[in-house]
Amino acid sequence: MTFQGEETCPSWATVFGYLGASGCMILSSWGAAWGTWRAGMGVCQMGVDHPKGVIKNIVPIVMAGVLGIYGLIVSVIITQAITSPGGTGYNTYSVYNGYTHLAAGLCCGLSCLAAGGTIGVIGDAGVKAFGLKAERGRKWFWNEAGDDGAGDSEFGAASAAEAANKLYVGMLIMLIFSEALALYGLIVALILSQHNYACTV
Repeated sequence: MTFQGEETCPSWATVFGYLGASGCMILSSWGAAWGTWRAGMGVCQMGVDHPKGVIKNIVPIVMAGVLGIYGLIVSVIITQAITSPGGTGYNTYSVYNGYTHLAAGLCCGLSCLAAGGTIGVIGDAGVKAFGLKAERGRKWFWNEAGDDGAGDSEFGAASAAEAANKLYVGMLIMLIFSEALALYGLIVALILSQHNYACTV
């Protein structure tokens, strides 16, 4: 079938669809791995000085892992929409569908990649700062050197915990808006994947 001199249902149209599905999964997994790597390094470094805060500061790693789920959802939707040639040998998947699926995959994948980098950087810096605030700048080896906490009355453990919690709330807000970048890409990708042009003989 041709339209204004261009074939609308060529045999190579599925290339764009599969590129969209694979690109979405690869880029979103890349973003999830990037965010997990950066945030995980920050949590490990923070846990040396403030081990009590490791579980509490695992949030950036969880949020980075969700990015891979976004890519999986869009990739599955795109893959299921790609149709094989009919029994007569005519292609049933149009180049229009290929372009929309490629755009949907890139939209979600690149959004997750950007969100993953942002979550990783914020999580890395945020959890380190939280640990420093909670421990008032103290290092793990200070107690071994004979520091029995005589400075607690001067600085106040309660005020240090309060300051750390305020910093934690700010970090969570930044992480939520960073995760929203991927959510925007997911929404647009789902809308794009619904556009369809059926090939008819």
